[in-house]
Amino acid sequence: LEWKIIYVGSSESDQYDQVLDSIMVGPVPTGVNQFIFQVPPPNPERIPQNEILDVTVIIITCSYKDQEFVRVGYYVNNEYLDEELRENPPSTVVLEKLYRNILADKPRVTRRPIKWDSEDETQMERHQQEQQSSVQEIMGDVTQQQQSPPQPLGFGPSPQPSGFSSQSSQPSTLGIGSNFMETISS
Repeated sequence: LEWKIIYVGSSESDQYDQVLDSIMVGPVPTGVNQFIFQVPPPNPERIPQNEILDVTVIIITCSYKDQEFVRVGYYVNNEYLDEELRENPPSTVVLEKLYRNILADKPRVTRRPIKWDSEDETQMERHQQEQQSSVQEIMGDVTQQQQSPPQPLGFGPSPQPSGFSSQSSQPSTLGIGSNFMETISS
């Protein structure tokens, strides 16, 4: 399985999207599995100045034999915490004063049917129906998690050498049901 984390740099064009990292995982045994996927921060020089502040998206994808079968998107709000800077933002963005708030408790999950190894058309149709049922279960779980205490998924803390620094005493995790803020710096 190939996993990628993509930072969307602009709502206008995908030329500003940054693949923060990709990894191959496997073979993966049947059942529930988890791993830590740490990535560096996006390069602010590759993001248009007028797109650095406000809302963007982080996308996590998983592919099997170059066929993407799941995509999870998280809304991200890049903002100044200082009220004065929010009300009167400087003409040039001050990166060391920005915070990234990932709305990890509200993911957008998209599943796509793919052809798995030695799968014929009948198996693929059955698999599509199972995936549709799984999406409905996941969306039910997400709604339920929004009403219950946060439970991090386990994508792990942001690596400190990468330029992110945690602003809370809790380790930062990117997962369904948890919010966190990170300092954005180059």
